[in-house]
Amino acid sequence: MKKLDLARALLPDPEVLFLDEPLEGLDPGSARKVKDLLLEMKENGKTVFLTTHNMYVADELCDRVAFIVEGKIALVDSPGELKVKMGKRLVRVEYVAGNDVKIAKFPLENLGRNEEFLNIIKNYEVKRINTEEPTLEEIFLKVTGRRLV
Repeated sequence: MKKLDLARALLPDPEVLFLDEPLEGLDPGSARKVKDLLLEMKENGKTVFLTTHNMYVADELCDRVAFIVEGKIALVDSPGELKVKMGKRLVRVEYVAGNDVKIAKFPLENLGRNEEFLNIIKNYEVKRINTEEPTLEEIFLKVTGRRLV
């Protein structure tokens, strides 16, 4: 979407705005400004529908996303709920074993009863622990069975 087209669409201060790939072709600075503008519109109660192949944009800007497969809506939910329902949340542990830094991943469910996880926490120097959740792109691939183009 060109900046001029976006400016023209915003002139009448619409309550509902439809945008097709609003960040495509923009430099990073301009893309950030457009994202901020869209988030501000959302905060002001405006409704913005956007189509995008960029799942990071959808995750950052959208309250709800819909995956369309062969012309039909296959799935609709918030990005957060899709990640919880469709993905596997993991705990990633980086620890020192001898002279090596090792990485282990564990399902978040029943983590406190996972013997391997507990062994690492008790017996090794832990450098870092963080959670990993699936991306919208991974969920899209799971739902549709195909890659984004």
